[in-house]
Amino acid sequence: MEELLKAIVTELVEDKDSISVTTDEPNEEGIITYHLHVAEGDMGRVIGKQGRIAKAIRTVMRACANKHDQKISVDID
Repeated sequence: MEELLKAIVTELVEDKDSISVTTDEPNEEGIITYHLHVAEGDMGRVIGKQGRIAKAIRTVMRACANKHDQKISVDID
């Protein structure tokens, strides 16, 4: 899952070396949280106008998680 998130974001940002993903342990509801960190200048590219790109990233990640019987959340920091 982490590799998928990095692959998606790598194509969007200019500073590819600044991408990092941290993962939290599942909470009491079984939801795994992925924290995406990118360079300050690339935040707009990852979030998009009115959050459309961020929403699309979350949708793709949730679809993949459902295929693996997981529940996830993606936070962009």
